[in-house]
Amino acid sequence: MFEEIKEELAQSNTQLIAVSKTKPIDAIRNLYNQGQIDFGENKVQELVDKYEALPKDIRWHLIGHLQSNKIKYIIPFIYCIHSVDSLKLVFEINKEASKINRTVNILLQMHIAKEDTKYGLSHKELIEVLEYYTAPQSELKYIHIIGLMGMATFTEDQNLIRQEFRQLSSYFKMTKNTYLLGKDNFREISMGMSGDYKIAIEEGSTMVRIGSLLFGKR
Repeated sequence: MFEEIKEELAQSNTQLIAVSKTKPIDAIRNLYNQGQIDFGENKVQELVDKYEALPKDIRWHLIGHLQSNKIKYIIPFIYCIHSVDSLKLVFEINKEASKINRTVNILLQMHIAKEDTKYGLSHKELIEVLEYYTAPQSELKYIHIIGLMGMATFTEDQNLIRQEFRQLSSYFKMTKNTYLLGKDNFREISMGMSGDYKIAIEEGSTMVRIGSLLFGKR
């Protein structure tokens, strides 16, 4: 299945984040040995444990909700934090990264689903973050906002899923054409999982987060 998905994503120039949460080290190493280097984890402690146990050229992505007091544990090695869902978190990541003089890639997580339980910024909150980030005297020197992330409603309604992904794409285009005009490193739209990644690709996703199709159901 891995080779099929990889070939499918190559045709659309979409990056695969293999969601390895709860999966054993051997299963991750098996995919790594087949050429997969981008892996996504939900929980900081599990991510740190796997980082220590696996090859150091793996690019680790935090895709789960991040608590401020856990940031310091992943800053030294994290490749990208997908789930930045508040201005407070932006400042905390920047502060921890400044302590070790390292710049960290982040994605701003947008709330696009109908479910209130999902995290994410509103349009107004997105603008607030961008205002701080692009201000002439901005202190946010230790983060790179490289794109947006969103999770669609958990539903069988494909039209609703498509609408929500389209909304995220519109947020991305707005940001790209206004606040981050000319910033080439702002290029990623992280949307789509095992059940809806095909729709996500059609709506402009550049990163899909796939777990169960690669590793099997939990």
